Amino acid sequence: MRLLVVGRLSGQLATAVKMAMAHGAKVQHVERADQATEQLRRGQGADLLMVDYRIDIAALIAANDAERIHVPVVACGVDADAKEAADAIRAGAKEFIPLPPEADLIAAVLSAVADDERPMISADPAMKSVIQLADQVARSEASILITGESGVGKEVMARYLHSSSRRADKAFISVNCAAIPDNLLESELFGHEKGAFTGAVARRIGKFEEADGGTLLLDEISEMDARLQAKLLRAIQERVIDRVGGSKPVPVNIRIIATSNRDLAKSVAEGTFREDLLYRLNVVNLRLPSLRERPGDIAVLADHFVKKYAAANGVPPRAIGPEARRALVAHRWPGNVRELENAMHRAVLLASGSEIDVDAIRLPDGRPLLGGEGASTPAASTYDAGVAGQAAQAADAVTRSFVGQTVAEMEKTLILDTLSHCLGNRTHAATILGISIRTLRNKLNEYADQGTPIPAPQSGVAAAYGAAG
Repeated sequence: MRLLVVGRLSGQLATAVKMAMAHGAKVQHVERADQATEQLRRGQGADLLMVDYRIDIAALIAANDAERIHVPVVACGVDADAKEAADAIRAGAKEFIPLPPEADLIAAVLSAVADDERPMISADPAMKSVIQLADQVARSEASILITGESGVGKEVMARYLHSSSRRADKAFISVNCAAIPDNLLESELFGHEKGAFTGAVARRIGKFEEADGGTLLLDEISEMDARLQAKLLRAIQERVIDRVGGSKPVPVNIRIIATSNRDLAKSVAEGTFREDLLYRLNVVNLRLPSLRERPGDIAVLADHFVKKYAAANGVPPRAIGPEARRALVAHRWPGNVRELENAMHRAVLLASGSEIDVDAIRLPDGRPLLGGEGASTPAASTYDAGVAGQAAQAADAVTRSFVGQTVAEMEKTLILDTLSHCLGNRTHAATILGISIRTLRNKLNEYADQGTPIPAPQSGVAAAYGAAG
């Protein structure tokens, strides 16, 4: 992970940086906010900004937004009182790290805010054969197209290819082609010169140049506009790009990996994707099977996610109970590995006994995972009427507890209960609730204004977080 520290490196901040480096972060440093934006604009990218709370964080985020640079910010500082910590979070910081730092807190924040530690874990023969092919081609310069349903782990495979390649010591840059509007994607990919369009106040290095020497992942490439597909084809063929508003080509040395959850051959037939570009990208195709096609991976992935999120939340890891394990294997997992990961994250936070039982593993709508519905194997039949009866009683109790409440009151109860289960961690609570961190903070600010106590994170600045909402 690439960490850019903004502020004077003295005393406790320097100690925090050393801890981050010990956890694998590659650290760069600037003293001022404008230097941070300029460094990001020049293509010296970062996955996370660690900013001294005395710097104008809102202005820094606004300056980055104006350049369409979106890097999460965590604030940090020594002797911050509750108001100062709260102001930093209201200004847009994802978290506040008190200094002197705690190693566990540094590790948890790095994991939660900018998680790129996603090892390739597999035990199923169907997936192992794909990994074997990936190992064969990883050290080549061939472009690779990774296909599969949403959530199967296409970006994880792309990172695995990069880490196994001869470019592993260079940058891995990812662009989600579906998340950036067409009129902005060209500048995002190829950069622009000062004055190229309204708002282009300085030269901006694009992702191609930022990835020079390394690997560029074009995620969900099927969503790219046809005009940009032509420019991309030229960049791949000739290894040069043209910045928007530029007068001369810029050479680049990158390896392209692309992903798609669509059938690109069908897109070619429909006229929405260039056939010559598909040939250039699809030198090697890695099709990742869905999770239901590799049931042998479910248990090992679940165990991995339990350990990961137990460490991130500072709770002891619990074993997954036998009934829960059978339910996991029985479920179809339409959201694939991503859905399984979220379910195990929730389970770590909701489990209360000595092990993770079936009731702790919840679907996104809050229902416990009991097999049956969506089951793909006979394991679902192992759940007897006693278990179903207990589930029905639990559901009935929950329903009765909400009778007489307004929708707003129910929402408030759900948000505050989830925050309590997350030990006050806003980032994790927002993930479980399926809302943005900004929406969560707005809700908590509203509740705090009503005089409602807000659960505080388990850290040295609990009061500050509580005030921040």
